[in-house]
Amino acid sequence: MELDKIENILEKYFQGETTIAEENQLKEYFSSPNVAQHLEQYKPMFGYFSQVKQQKSKQEIPLQTKKRNVAWLSIAASVVVLLGIGTFYYVSQETTTPVVAQSELGTYDDPEEALAATQKALALLSNNVNVGIESVQYIEEYEQSKNKIFKQ
Repeated sequence: MELDKIENILEKYFQGETTIAEENQLKEYFSSPNVAQHLEQYKPMFGYFSQVKQQKSKQEIPLQTKKRNVAWLSIAASVVVLLGIGTFYYVSQETTTPVVAQSELGTYDDPEEALAATQKALALLSNNVNVGIESVQYIEEYEQSKNKIFKQ
């Protein structure tokens, strides 16, 4: 009966399902002189566990504590933030165009210059409208082809 119990506990041990009490029973059994012949192969394993448990390390391990200097960290962060703000301000001042007075928008003193600017603006508008009309013609041609193929 005892042997069957030990074999069941040993099987559970290799499956990883034993409790600490059951493992202690296995250690006691394998440390005793009356171990079954077919279980002799496991005796060195449990003997090793008990032997290693008794060993103690006598070497001292020095612990090194890391002290961070928080003052330097905060100073570095402040410098980075200030550099970021300064760079943003410098770049934004260079890229902004001078503001034209509200009264100067769209006014010309010379009528010929005004006519040339108006013709230029209308030519740009005309080119964009023509591109749009060509696109609509392609869409109409596509619709006609689609209607020929897929009769509805």
